[in-house]
Amino acid sequence: MKTSPLHDKHLSLTAKMADFGGWLMPIEYPGAGVLAEHTAVREKVGLFDVSHLGKASVIGDGALEFLNTCLTNDLTKISDGSAQYTLLCSPNGGVVDDLIAYRNSYTDFFLVPNASNTSDVVAVLQQHAPSGIAVTNLHNDFAVLAIQGPLAPEVLSQLGISVDIDYMAFTHVNISGADVIVCRTGYTGELGFELLPKVADASRVWDAIVQVITPMGGLVCGLGVRDTLRTEMGYPLHGHELSLQISPVEASASWAVGWKKESFIGSEILKGQKVGGASRKSFAIKSLDRGIPRAGMSVKNLKGETVGEITSGTFSPSLKIGIGLALLKSDIEIGQTLVIDVRGRDSQCEVVKLPFVTSHVR
Repeated sequence: MKTSPLHDKHLSLTAKMADFGGWLMPIEYPGAGVLAEHTAVREKVGLFDVSHLGKASVIGDGALEFLNTCLTNDLTKISDGSAQYTLLCSPNGGVVDDLIAYRNSYTDFFLVPNASNTSDVVAVLQQHAPSGIAVTNLHNDFAVLAIQGPLAPEVLSQLGISVDIDYMAFTHVNISGADVIVCRTGYTGELGFELLPKVADASRVWDAIVQVITPMGGLVCGLGVRDTLRTEMGYPLHGHELSLQISPVEASASWAVGWKKESFIGSEILKGQKVGGASRKSFAIKSLDRGIPRAGMSVKNLKGETVGEITSGTFSPSLKIGIGLALLKSDIEIGQTLVIDVRGRDSQCEVVKLPFVTSHVR
C-alpha cells in the first residue's frame, strides 16, 4: 500500500490510519476526533493531508482542444491561472472520474483526479491523445495539502502569501523555500486553499502551516471529517454519487457539462439523457428521527415501494441529525417524506434542497 510523503508525521501524531484508494491515510487524530476536527474547519481552520489525490499533466500544442474532446466541462470558459471541476466519462456516459483541471496555458494543463482512478484517467487520455500531446502520470511527484476554514486566509497571510486569489484560481508561491502551487479550492464548503508542493518539500511546508494554525486553535484533520464536511455540502464522491454506472445527469452534476460543445467522450448518451430525462436522480435527504443513513441502504416511499438507495450518509455534526445523498426515481419531489431501511428498522426522512449548511467558499 502506498503512503503519503507525510506518513511519518501522521504516525508521530498516532493518527488512526486506513486505506484510501490504495493509500494508507489518516482518518482522525487522537485528542480531537471527528467532531472536534469538523468544528475546527467550520469555525476556525483545519489542515488536511490529501496527498493520495492523483496528479497528471497534459502538455503540447492543441492540449486545450484535445482535453475539450475528452472531458465534460468546457475549458475555453476559464483563463490561464484558473481551475475547473470536470468529469471524464466512458462512451456509455458513466463517470471514469471527476477531477480538477488547472489551466497553465492553452498548451499546458495539470490534472488532479481521485487516488484510485488516476491510472485509469491517464490511460484513457493517453489512448485518445494525438501525436504531440504528452499525458504524464505525476501521482508520486507532488503532495497535496488543504487549508480549510474561515481563518484560512489569515494562515496564508502569516506564511507571507497574498490571499487575493479568486475562487477556483491558482498561483505559484514560496513557502519555507519551497515552490508551491496554491489554488483557492477545497472539498469542505468553507473558504480554503489547496497546496501542491513537490514531495521533497512536503514536510517543511506541513511544519510551517502547523506552526501557524496551532496558536489559532486550528487542528490537523483526518479524512473522516473530510467526508462529513463534503456530505453537508452535497458534494459528490466517486464510487458513491458518481461511478461507471451513474452518469453526471443522474448525479445532478449537469452543471459540470459543457452542453454547447460539439462532442466529448460520452456526450451522445448524456445529451440523450438531458433531452429525454433520466429515470433516476441524486437527491438530498434529512432524517426526521434518530436514524443515520448509510450508503447502500434501501429507500422506499410511504406506500412501501422501493424508490432507490442511499449513496452517502452520515451524522451531521453541524445539524446534529442524519443526512445523506440518495439515487432515487426522478419523479421524487422536494419536501416528500420517504422511509430508509436502517438495518431492518424503518426510519423516516425528508427530501430537501442542497446544501445542508451554508456554503462559504466565496
